[in-house]
Amino acid sequence: MRDFARPNVVISKCITFAPVRYDAQIVTSDFVEKLKSHVNFVPVCPEVEIGLGVPRDAVRIVLVNGERRLIQPATGYDFTEKMERFAESFLNSLEKVDGFILKRGSPSSGFKNVKVYAKTEKSAPVGKGPGFFGGAVLQKFPHLAIEDELRLINLRIREHFLTKLFVLASFRGAKESGKMRELVRFQSENKYLFTAYGQKELGILGKIVANQEEKSLERC
Repeated sequence: MRDFARPNVVISKCITFAPVRYDAQIVTSDFVEKLKSHVNFVPVCPEVEIGLGVPRDAVRIVLVNGERRLIQPATGYDFTEKMERFAESFLNSLEKVDGFILKRGSPSSGFKNVKVYAKTEKSAPVGKGPGFFGGAVLQKFPHLAIEDELRLINLRIREHFLTKLFVLASFRGAKESGKMRELVRFQSENKYLFTAYGQKELGILGKIVANQEEKSLERC
């Protein structure tokens, strides 16, 4: 039986790991619970990391002079720069990561469809977009497997996420080995998958592993 590489996945800490949401609640996920025995999870709560407590007054994304800002309406505090600095520092510290599972709708962690408001007072949202941490994830790691816990309820989305996640982990292992034979093995194990997903990319990888110029893995 084939042994699969164990992926490294950054996950919003409130998803099954700790009750760190603004209301001190934890988010349940049967899928994440089952996945724990197959991946290495790195839980993180950006809002707690920048000094916000549990429970805490909620933050929201507010347009100020046309610029997105991360503001806590109850206090008026602006946490934009703190969150941006944390996101940059944390993401730059990740040496081996294959995917992310982020909290849907979070103004910090959400990677899409996060509500944007025109003012701090109670009002209807005027748009949607990524949260500050989630947006930084997309910018730095656009090629990785990235989803939120609610989208992963959809079996089709879940299948694509898992496929991408484990293939990326396998490729990372081949790359870290520094051995051409490991890249050849990676191509051999996944050629039918690549045939289904992208004929062009399969051809490119085939030429690389053929290595007619006998290059080292680092130069391929």
